[in-house]
Amino acid sequence: MKIPQFITILILALATQQTLIAQEKKDKKYTIENCVNHFELDKAKKTNVGYQYWFIDKDFIDGNTLKMSIVDPHKSTHPPHKHVEEEFFFILEGTATFYLDGKTTTAGAYTSFYCPSNVEHGISNTGDTELKYLVMKKYTKE
Repeated sequence: MKIPQFITILILALATQQTLIAQEKKDKKYTIENCVNHFELDKAKKTNVGYQYWFIDKDFIDGNTLKMSIVDPHKSTHPPHKHVEEEFFFILEGTATFYLDGKTTTAGAYTSFYCPSNVEHGISNTGDTELKYLVMKKYTKE
């Protein structure tokens, strides 16, 4: 059976892409300077409801990210939504209400929430103090 030319080209393109990604990871130099990130308020991004600080952005480690979100009392970063990436939330301070697929639960510090891929979810500050939480997510290559 003869393989169509476009399939052969596609296979070669995918193999080349994987080789380039592997080489990029191999060439990346991880140092104590770029592997340690101390929180600095002046480097935080202001939002309409608080601010965000990226400890690890999607360009550092193969799409893996770690972000801290700080949300003012009785506010939400955005309405419930869904996306292909799964997400983990870890509450550091405050009171969070987590929405997942039509249901909600409220919890405080040292609680984690998990959101599977393509499931509607959201997190809100339902307390009277700032809500601080970590968001862990892996972005896919675009």
